[in-house]
Amino acid sequence: MPFEVVSGSQAAAIAVQRVGVDMVAAYPITPQTAIVETLANFDARGELGAEFVSVESEYSALACCNGAAAAGARVFTATASHGLAYMHEMIHWCSGARFPIVMVNVNRSIGAPWCLDPDQGDSLSQRDTGWMQIYCSGAQEVFDTILQAYRLSEELLLPCMVVFDGFYISHTYEAVDIPDKKQVERFIGPPTFPPQVVPGEPGNIHGIIPGEKQIQLIKLKYEAMMKAPALFEGINSNFEEVFGRRYSAVDAVTPRGAKTAILAAGATAETVRWSLPQLAGTGMIQLRMFRPFPAEQIRAILKKSEFERIVVIDRNCSVGAGGIFAQELKAALYGLEDRPAIYELSLAGGIDLTGEMLIEMVESIDQNVKSGYRWGDELL
Repeated sequence: MPFEVVSGSQAAAIAVQRVGVDMVAAYPITPQTAIVETLANFDARGELGAEFVSVESEYSALACCNGAAAAGARVFTATASHGLAYMHEMIHWCSGARFPIVMVNVNRSIGAPWCLDPDQGDSLSQRDTGWMQIYCSGAQEVFDTILQAYRLSEELLLPCMVVFDGFYISHTYEAVDIPDKKQVERFIGPPTFPPQVVPGEPGNIHGIIPGEKQIQLIKLKYEAMMKAPALFEGINSNFEEVFGRRYSAVDAVTPRGAKTAILAAGATAETVRWSLPQLAGTGMIQLRMFRPFPAEQIRAILKKSEFERIVVIDRNCSVGAGGIFAQELKAALYGLEDRPAIYELSLAGGIDLTGEMLIEMVESIDQNVKSGYRWGDELL
């Protein structure tokens, strides 16, 4: 397969073009603007093969996807930060209607005040909306995950948010293995979900229902969501057969004798991975799937490892509770015998993590982090 040097945003746009979607709803917002710009260029050259709709707001972008998906179309949109927050109401409508929409969110800090760094609070604030969330650590992962997301969403009839860091991934160029359109279409297959709106067949969708019916629908959505980690593994087995690469909902590096694990997601996971040779006795856990949270997979990793403590790197903060990944990890490990001690490093606001910062953090845990929590600005 040919390699192309592209940014993370361009990799996302090329993946959408290769998938062969029916409709793209486009509204630019930094740092995801290059995604819809690249798709617009495909459309201008006649290479997109989809209806390209320039909408007037992020809310309209997802509303447009909602309507097209109701008619059985395969759709895509992208956003970031306050654009995602503006979509919040429609995000609930899409998941409640069980539409397999794939959307990219490029992490950017939420104001006030303004900050362009990639805090993950924008996507994580949508964690309870019924969308699957998968976090990517590089441009190749972005490309591959978008392909997998369409399979995952259409099999479960749930929307999926593919998430990656602004600037660190969206504006950074790397060599990406890009298969041709026909090969991607063979892996994805045609849309299989039924349209809810059919011309000439009047109907009523999204109507008001009683609470006893609503709980039944929520239960079905919950049960479908909980199937995602196992289904993701199956999709990746097929993906590996076709493209030679494989991903898991959660990945781990578990060196023999390692007592410390660093848990991270997104671009920070790459920093951790490259720093491991300088961190004796340290492994890592890369969290890719956040919703649903892969608790069983993490427990299985810990059962096979010798980890006695986990340092969770959170590029976010739930004010009043702490880092969100750390909260989820603690809940997942509740009741586990010999549960590792959990320490938190907060990079809220999106400050960059360097290898030097990481080494200092790991080496100083026992001396300086008695409370189990540390702010990243203390290491700057």
